[in-house]
Order: sequence, then structure tokens, then C-alpha cells
Amino acid sequence: MSDTDSLSSIEDILARQGYARLPGPDMLAQLGISEADWNGFARTWDDLGPDLFMADGGRYRRRRHATFRCAGGRFTRMAHQPHYQSRDYNPLNGDVQRWFDPVEQATIDMPAMQAILAYCAASFDPRRKGDWHVELHQFRIEAKPDQSGRPTPEGMHRDGVDHVLVMLVERRNVREGVTRIGAPDGTPLGEFTLVQPGDTMLIDDHRILHGVTEIHAVDPTQPAWRDALVVTFISSPARGGGSPQG
Repeated sequence: MSDTDSLSSIEDILARQGYARLPGPDMLAQLGISEADWNGFARTWDDLGPDLFMADGGRYRRRRHATFRCAGGRFTRMAHQPHYQSRDYNPLNGDVQRWFDPVEQATIDMPAMQAILAYCAASFDPRRKGDWHVELHQFRIEAKPDQSGRPTPEGMHRDGVDHVLVMLVERRNVREGVTRIGAPDGTPLGEFTLVQPGDTMLIDDHRILHGVTEIHAVDPTQPAWRDALVVTFISSPARGGGSPQG
């Protein structure tokens, strides 16, 4: 596999190897996201609430959360609801209904977010025949002088869904944060670091384990964080109503 995968062959790459890497500059260009649109979008990560459900006692993670139904490529936002994972998939924080601040509607309406959601639908359901439960997470992992940041404190894992998009939004004053990919039996398949804004990974969650190593501040006297967007798709019957998004 090359360092980055062609944006034009995602369906084939996912079918062949279960994941794909996409370079940020090419990704943002294909999605038509201007520098001004991206900068405004990225700054919404400055207003995330603390994640108070970390079973390891850590206070290094901030996030917002939203859920949608996606049918025929069209997204309908659902009433705000908790995020839930079985302990089979998340041994640290599983089997708990976790409530997070909702993603602001103004953020959902931004051209960058609309383009990313449309890209997810086109990549994960190219024939627009599915009915999907979609969850969207804004994450900020902070590294502090007395505490490293842990993007995936549960370790190598599956999310318990069908498809996952992970997009780097910003790395500020951090080192490490290496993404590791593995087969379901734990066999390592590779590692790399999402570095540039828009660097993206797509995952077939049935076939791939993934995790990210701890981050540490380069300069401990300055704020340090890793911002990421995660979007998950799981095949689902319709789940009520909401307002269409895009």
C-alpha cells in the first residue's frame, strides 16, 4: 500500500484491505472546502465540554456528539441521545449510557461538515440503498504537564459499527499520537500518524482494529491537543424523526 490512497478508488481499497488513508490537502480539495470554511469549522473544537465518563479517571478528553438517520444519502438529525457501546467493544467505558453536549446546529450546517457527511454517505453507501444510524463525535484530546492525552484509552478496538471515518482537524504542540491498524485477531497491519488538517482514515469496522497512542506536549508550558472528527455508520431500521441536514 502507498503512503496515501487514491481518493478515486476508495470502494475498491476498502473491499480489498478494510481501510484506506486519505491525504488532507487532497481530501479538502475534493470536498471543495475552502481555507476560510475549514478554519471556521476547526475553531468549533474550541467549545467542547468535558468528557465526564472516563473510567480511568482522566480529564484529558472533551467532546460533542450528534446522531442522525441517513437514508438515500440524506441525513436527518435525531433527538439528542446518549452514546452507548457494549463492554465487548469498549472494555473501559462500555455498558454505560454516556451523555455528551450536543454538536451545535451551526456546526452541522457549516459547508465543511455538510461536505464530510456527504462524502461518508457516498463512500459507505455508494448505491444509496442503506438505512443507517449515524453518530458524529467531535473530540479534543489534551496533553497536560501532569497528564498525557489518550485518544483511545481502551486500546486497540472495534467500535461495534459497520463503517468509521476518522479525520484529523488539528494537532497543536503535540508529539506521538500514532494510529495503529490490526486484524481482528490482533495481527498488526501497519501504523502511521495523521498530521495534516484533513488527513483521514476510513475503516471497515468488521475487519479492522484501530487505536491511537498517547500524545504528549512538545512544550509543556503551552496548551497541547489533538482534535479529530469521528463519524460512524451502522445499518439500522428507521429511528424516528428529526430535521433534515443537507
